[in-house]
Amino acid sequence: MAVVIGRLLAVAFLICFGTGLYSHLLQNPLPWVTFPTRPVWIYQVTQGVHITAGIACFPLLFAKLFAVFPELFQHPPVRSLAHFLERVSIAVFVAASLMLITTGLLNTYQLYAIFGFSFRLTHYALSWIVVGSLAVHIGVKLPVIARFWRRGDAEATLETQPDPDAGSEVPDELQRRTGWGPDHGVTGRLFAWIDRSPAVREPRAADQTRRGFLTTVAVATGLVVTTTAGQSFRVFEPFNVFAPRRRGVGPQMLPVNRTAEAAGVLESATAPDWTLTVVNGPVREVYTRSRLRAMPQHDAVLPIACVEGWSQDAAWRGPRLRDLLDSVGAAGDAHLRITSLQTRGGFAVTQMQPEFARDPLTLVALELFGEELDIDHGFPARLIAPGRPGVLQTKWLSTIEVIA
Repeated sequence: MAVVIGRLLAVAFLICFGTGLYSHLLQNPLPWVTFPTRPVWIYQVTQGVHITAGIACFPLLFAKLFAVFPELFQHPPVRSLAHFLERVSIAVFVAASLMLITTGLLNTYQLYAIFGFSFRLTHYALSWIVVGSLAVHIGVKLPVIARFWRRGDAEATLETQPDPDAGSEVPDELQRRTGWGPDHGVTGRLFAWIDRSPAVREPRAADQTRRGFLTTVAVATGLVVTTTAGQSFRVFEPFNVFAPRRRGVGPQMLPVNRTAEAAGVLESATAPDWTLTVVNGPVREVYTRSRLRAMPQHDAVLPIACVEGWSQDAAWRGPRLRDLLDSVGAAGDAHLRITSLQTRGGFAVTQMQPEFARDPLTLVALELFGEELDIDHGFPARLIAPGRPGVLQTKWLSTIEVIA
């Protein structure tokens, strides 16, 4: 049972790790990494899968702990170097995993204030700790995993277990492995009762108990997924009960994470003398809103996909970013530094790689769904590009600077 649940938990954690690493690299790009811009919904899917798999880890991790609970109280605590590594890896894995998925869940509800530390850096560090401890644990337990990997082996082992009614082999074995027996108080009696349960005495009853346990885990996992994944995937939208975001709810029928008031831009974004400055070394172009409107306007249907897992497609309109870059003679492989008017919160300054800057769908958006941008969506102008996290789709633009 521990192996079965462990397989599912390992898959969920590895999916979380891979998709989370992709999101981290997008937000902290390495100079030699080039990211895909097609399909335009790539980040929408990867981050939705990341959050959904992370939520699924809750019932799977608790089920895994339940399956191995008696083994946590072995006596003596350490019998060999391999046993020591096994127990240390378990302790680190459990502690880091609980911290990782709990802070991740709180992040989806934007409960940052209770952390008292950088969520992004901590979440990233914990992910490596979890994967590292998981690798050590799997390496140490590989002989056991291999022995029980095939269902036939597990059933053969079950059929050869002794009958407690014929003697005391099972509780004696439990006491040998854990040091706990019926004479060790309530905990010892509880462990002895578990090993004398019908699940051990009767192979058929054991099969039924295992199926019942797996059914419970499957139902619990299915419930937490279907009631939260609606913010990420349209197919689950009718069941979106507990997710913090809903499609179509917000200014101009689009959710927002950070409002103009929270970002401290209510005055600067509505100032009549607002301009967008594009800089390439000594070359500088200043764009008023009317000048931006006088440029060729283009339409793009692109999603806002946030790190918290929610996403929604929207119709944007505005000049292409590459046209503004051409006006200052920017090279085709130029990297950009983009500055927002916002004075509070993170991502006031972001960077953009050339594959996004030169993409024909990357716009300096002035309109949303055929209307002038709402101030909470970035009025007077914002960036929108395919395949990028929402935190990098900079609102309330101030400057765009060529840096390389």
